[in-house]
Amino acid sequence: MLEHLRIRNLALIEDMELDFAQGMNVLTGETGAGKSFILKALGFLLGDRLAADMVRPGAERAQVEALFLLNGEECIIRRELLAETGRSRLYVNDSLRSQESVRQLRDELLVHTSQHGQQQLLQPAFQARLMESALPEAGLLREKDELLGRLRDVAARREELRQRQTGLADKRDVLEMQQQEIDKVAPEEGEEERLEEVRAQARAAEQAGEQYEEALCLLHGEEEPGLLDRLGRLERLLHQMAHDNDELQADAEAVTAVRQQLQHLSGVLRRPPVPDDLPDMDSVEERLYELAQLKRKLRRSMDEILELRQEIEENLSFLDACALDISALDKEEGRLAASLREVVERLRPLRRQAAEDFARRLEAELRELGFSEQVRVLPDLVPQEIWPGIEDDRVRILWAPNPGQAPQPLDKIASGGELSRFLLALVSVRPKAENATFIFDEVDAGVGGMTLNKLADKLARLAEQRQMLLITHWPQLAARAQRHFQVSKQIRGNSTFTVCARLGAADRHAELARMAGGGAQGEAVAGSLEKEGQAADEGL
Repeated sequence: MLEHLRIRNLALIEDMELDFAQGMNVLTGETGAGKSFILKALGFLLGDRLAADMVRPGAERAQVEALFLLNGEECIIRRELLAETGRSRLYVNDSLRSQESVRQLRDELLVHTSQHGQQQLLQPAFQARLMESALPEAGLLREKDELLGRLRDVAARREELRQRQTGLADKRDVLEMQQQEIDKVAPEEGEEERLEEVRAQARAAEQAGEQYEEALCLLHGEEEPGLLDRLGRLERLLHQMAHDNDELQADAEAVTAVRQQLQHLSGVLRRPPVPDDLPDMDSVEERLYELAQLKRKLRRSMDEILELRQEIEENLSFLDACALDISALDKEEGRLAASLREVVERLRPLRRQAAEDFARRLEAELRELGFSEQVRVLPDLVPQEIWPGIEDDRVRILWAPNPGQAPQPLDKIASGGELSRFLLALVSVRPKAENATFIFDEVDAGVGGMTLNKLADKLARLAEQRQMLLITHWPQLAARAQRHFQVSKQIRGNSTFTVCARLGAADRHAELARMAGGGAQGEAVAGSLEKEGQAADEGL
């Protein structure tokens, strides 16, 4: 139940507060005054979108706030629309919430019928959901949909397997040839890098050996005396000369020390640091050549070749196992199809009976709304194949509002007034949340005369059980309301405002008279309607 609604800075509304009663609450006013926009604000509160330009000029944000009574507890919902960004924020009991969380509550809070609802009524899919809403075993529909979904998933996986199988089968010879080339060389992960490192070590050892040999040649010489021989001659000469010149004795001893150091170096150079664990370099070079040839042949790096080998193994294994996988999917499809057939066989008679019961209850509601006693609502169940070899019924509504008419779809024969009453009848028989507030936006469109009185009676009876908000241009409906609000436009300065006022007895009489055409005739109609309302209250 909707107890309180406040709208601020939304379009022409500056600040509007409405307190609604149990039963029927009516919104009336001239065309264009903004009645439907109040309902649009409620839709925005519960998840509908509004553009940023709906924020009143000069305001930073628009705000819609409502107090609902839900399952005996108060629920306050507030939504704000920011003018600068067009984004909105939603609060439930002052806690920031997602819009999806409130959309899930929507059916528990409001049942909104409108011209959009009439257009929805013309759609066969919507009609089917209405008819199926009366199923005694609603779980069968979910089970059917689940089985269909699983069957479609199986079919999609099988088709994917078959497409991949076809594509790989055409390339099998190439894949096997590439696999043979790779297996013949049998490269290992990181092998090329390891061999390159060994070759680099061998080349470094070879270079070091050459350097050691060159150093030994310098020390010992080859065809001519080396550094040690020459240094020995210099040493002997200096020692002889030191006998005559004591100053040369230190130099002679220094040359002796150098010669001795070089002799020690000669011993070190005769033992070059060659690694002991180097493999045979001919086999290393041969292996590197094989790997290089494989890279040139396949036009890939070694890492890519290793990935290709894994991919080829997977693809060939897939081709070998694909037939088994497809066979397993065929068996799974068979099991699911058998289950689906069983569910559909149980569902079809139940759906037919539920549709018949729904149609009978709908016929009774339509007769109360002024249709002929012979009005007929017929569920049209058309078999259609939902899976190869499995048929289910697609249901839609056919009706004949007048005797002698052949049943036809709603969109072929229904006038605006007939659809309005049909929609009201649907609301009366369609299961909904018990706390939800009915909202009727000009459900009386295209209705008049005695039918209008029957429509008013129906709405009044419905309002005894449920709260409703009703927008109407007919005084016959407005006079039945427990609470009456008048929507109007006001101009203050250079600005236009939409305002809504709850009417007292005198103002309500004036509004009913205006709705009835004004003047003496309007006064008479208003007085008559008020007397009928008083009599009805006393009768209660």
